[in-house]
Amino acid sequence: MFGKILIANRGEIACRVIDTARRLGVRTVAVYSDADREARHVAMADEAVHIGAAAPAESYLNMEAILDAARRTGAQAVHPGYGFLSENAEFVEACEAAGVVFIGPSAQAIRAMGLKDAAKALMERAGVPVVPGYHGENQDPEHLAGAADAIGYPVLIKAVAGGGGKGMRLVEDPADFPEALEGARAEARGAFGNDAVLIEKFIEKPRHLEIQVFGDGENAVHLFERDCSLQRRHQKVIEEAPAPGMSAEMRAAMGEAAVRAARAIGYRGAGTVEFIVDASEGLRPDRFWFMEMNTRLQVEHPVTEAVTGVDLVEWQLRVAAGEPLPLRQDDLRLDGHAFEARLYAEDVPKGFLPATGRLSHLRFPEWVRADTGVRAGDEISPFYDPMIAKIIVHGPTREIALLRLQKAISETEVAGTITNLTFLRKLAENPDFARGDVDTGLIGRFLDDLSQQPAPPPEVCALAALAAAGLYEAPAPQTGFALWSPLRRRLVLLHEDEPVEAVLTFPAPMRARVELAGGEVDLIWAKGGWQAEGRRKKARAVVLGRRVAVFAGQGWEFEIVDPLERGAAAAAGGNMIEAPMPGLVRAVFVEPGQRVRAGQRLVILEAMKMEHTLGAPRDGRIGEVLVAEGSQIEAGAVMIVLEEEE
Repeated sequence: MFGKILIANRGEIACRVIDTARRLGVRTVAVYSDADREARHVAMADEAVHIGAAAPAESYLNMEAILDAARRTGAQAVHPGYGFLSENAEFVEACEAAGVVFIGPSAQAIRAMGLKDAAKALMERAGVPVVPGYHGENQDPEHLAGAADAIGYPVLIKAVAGGGGKGMRLVEDPADFPEALEGARAEARGAFGNDAVLIEKFIEKPRHLEIQVFGDGENAVHLFERDCSLQRRHQKVIEEAPAPGMSAEMRAAMGEAAVRAARAIGYRGAGTVEFIVDASEGLRPDRFWFMEMNTRLQVEHPVTEAVTGVDLVEWQLRVAAGEPLPLRQDDLRLDGHAFEARLYAEDVPKGFLPATGRLSHLRFPEWVRADTGVRAGDEISPFYDPMIAKIIVHGPTREIALLRLQKAISETEVAGTITNLTFLRKLAENPDFARGDVDTGLIGRFLDDLSQQPAPPPEVCALAALAAAGLYEAPAPQTGFALWSPLRRRLVLLHEDEPVEAVLTFPAPMRARVELAGGEVDLIWAKGGWQAEGRRKKARAVVLGRRVAVFAGQGWEFEIVDPLERGAAAAAGGNMIEAPMPGLVRAVFVEPGQRVRAGQRLVILEAMKMEHTLGAPRDGRIGEVLVAEGSQIEAGAVMIVLEEEE
């Protein structure tokens, strides 16, 4: 076993690797960028080395800086985590040349699976079924359009390099193909430096099932399947293992196909073989096709660990150190059911727009496994993926595990930035999901309901008012009283820019009354906290400077307003297109004086590793264009100004 390893990554996966290394007695070296000087993974590691500026190209993608850190600290091996350099064959070769072990597959194996078109051809030769499509070298737009016509719409355009949904477009009408192709190529070029694409048949009721494989270079086993069908923008949201509705026959067929894929490239380490499944007639052994192989540890690996009892990171370290596979296929067993929900800083109603901000409060239930790379007080940076944590639960059955997932989400507390927590709660309670009737279109079908952010109920507003008044803690017997009458206190809060006016009185000891626009809420002090009388729903309020967060199954945040400040000027409405986050202007499509229609694309902004198209809020004429292609801008910067309407 290694004595010291360097982790060439950040965030929750770096912390996850450190946890296992610490248990095994292996010392760890963290690397960090300017933005991560105070990050959790830096604090957890035995040593930490600064490797560059915040931009990934200058830090976490800087091979020379990472290998120099390994040399200076005496690290014997490098764990790449996932993302960044984890599937970079050149980095594997650079590690070998530097005398450092790469904890993962060979450069040859990574190259064999790195380009989707070549990987599909290899899988066909290995006897693994592949999705009908075009994987050829001719990238002429007319040729690709002809291939799409031959395959039959709807089709998927996919970048041959990379993953994570980048460079992918669904096309349902031939007329939309040219624009979709242009967008997929531009995104792929920016993300991977390679704009080549392939065309695949789009499966009408698809499920995304993947098989966890593990090899030692000679032998390979599979650790069963994960269902990753719940996706938004082609990225996974909730994963589970095993897959609902999976038969023993189907599991055996997919497992054998995945192991054939791993053996075909002499695979070493943890990997995932992803399949698309046509679930229109249930799960059938003749209805699954190879999509791609991820030659690394996956984000969703904890659900496999939960149902197999295997620490996949430990297996990675042991196999990389020269040991054979710890278990044979016959030794592996499934135990119960597990879910993983990905908690992101993102604005769901605005199309899952990544968000930034400082985490003023972060708290997970003690009984839940929460893999995270952040703590309360940390900043969600615009430079990296906005995932806050992975919430993982396990139970003896799917039904029990799902109840635990719902409870875990409802007891998770986050404040300081917009998150998808309410979206996750609604998704976990969705009736189709509860039945196991899942496919990759489920979120899209229920998106309107899943995206709605419920207004805070009166009892939540009442608790927020008590907290804002400094009266949330245990009251003294005389709280709220004067000699002649109950004390009245008036205050104003803001929730999402809407005022919440409240009047507090205390009609009796240990009792409070909060008058709101919609009526009165009576509260009683019981069991160490304020509760709405007649209801005993668990709730907590936390004061965070000039803000109050109330958690009662989900979270609501309120701003404490000085009534004298309420006359602040309103922002100009509808005429300015502002940057929703810091980013790089990739393209500008309009010029001053040009007429535009509502929804017409004006600017493409690249931020948090994704491209975001900003459209016109209304019909009108362009007054000013204040940015140019290649501009780096801050959140809130005005990019386009529309002329005033007559």
